[in-house]
Amino acid sequence: MHKPSGAFVAASWVALLAGFLAFLAGLWNANMQLNEKVYYFTVLLYGLFAAVSLQKSVRDRLEDIPVTGLYFGICWLSLTIAALLLGVGLYNATLALSEKGFYGMAFILALFGAIAVQKNTRDLNAARNSPEMR
Repeated sequence: MHKPSGAFVAASWVALLAGFLAFLAGLWNANMQLNEKVYYFTVLLYGLFAAVSLQKSVRDRLEDIPVTGLYFGICWLSLTIAALLLGVGLYNATLALSEKGFYGMAFILALFGAIAVQKNTRDLNAARNSPEMR
């Protein structure tokens, strides 16, 4: 079992927090109605949960831990829906193109960070429980 480096663990947390906090800061300062802000916030949370669930399912399958095809499909569908909801929302929003790009990039950075943090958490736990590390 290979333990992830401290630098990669730190970079993963930085990516997750930077994406998440930048998205939130954008919403806080946005000139939009509260219901629009809640929509984008909910899409962000849904996307983060879907990405972590998909990463876990992929990893489970690689480690021969049973994952039903239905759940695996729902994970992919959920991540796709979250991305589409963000895309449709931004396409129809009355925001500057630079603001739309900002939300899209913050969303992707947060998803990447969440996937990497989940992977690192699992790898660190596996390394901690492996016979070689005891």
